[in-house]
Amino acid sequence: MSDSYSPKYLLFRPNSFIKSLNHYSFLYSTNASVVIVNNGLELEKEVRPTLIRVKNAYSSFAKLLEFYNQAKQEKKGVSSLASIAKSAKIGKDVYIGDFAFIGENTIVGDRTKIYPQAYLADDVRVGANTKIFSGVNIYSDCVIGNDCTFHSGVIIGSDGFGFAPQEGSNYQKIAQIGNVIIEDNVEVGSNTTIDRATMGSTIIRKGAKLDNLIQIAHNVEIGENTIVIAQTGISGSTTIGKNCGWFNHFWFAGL
Repeated sequence: MSDSYSPKYLLFRPNSFIKSLNHYSFLYSTNASVVIVNNGLELEKEVRPTLIRVKNAYSSFAKLLEFYNQAKQEKKGVSSLASIAKSAKIGKDVYIGDFAFIGENTIVGDRTKIYPQAYLADDVRVGANTKIFSGVNIYSDCVIGNDCTFHSGVIIGSDGFGFAPQEGSNYQKIAQIGNVIIEDNVEVGSNTTIDRATMGSTIIRKGAKLDNLIQIAHNVEIGENTIVIAQTGISGSTTIGKNCGWFNHFWFAGL
């Protein structure tokens, strides 16, 4: 931020990070009408904006934006241009956009939204209140929980990288017959790939948040509420515990 920075809206988070101390001055110069601050903030002088004091300014700001987001018109209905197998089971109040594909025996839960040109293969299960944006591909036999979000370009259930060396410098592909299980309240960023297990399941536990451009290999397990940031690679059979945070450009090697 420069000294001339004068936002219309300002979130103030004292003591969240050391660098936030540099932002104190903006509270006195901002043209914002309202500023969300933590309860413990002590003022050096009067300020122009109205202060809303809360226990956690950042969390409250997130809730406020969610209320704003909910005010947008919701997508509804099933497009006549979507391709939906007769054996598929579609829940109540579902949105399915133009040219989306729903395979045989696939189940889509109530109030889930599948945007144009998303692909759900055969025998996929998707829970309720999940958003699957355009260009997402979910391969056969994968299981998706409730309240999940998958951004454009996500690939779930593609083959893990497995090849057995043969005589003559050739390779025999190892069939990947497992699946991917993604539990409730998981969000996956654009162009992230989650490979199916060789056998068993690749598992993303509830509450995990994955950024863009992440590679998750076969048989990986990511624990509850763990965050993985962009351009991270996780090799096959790696296990990451719950409530962890992994930042960009990390690489993990499995056993």
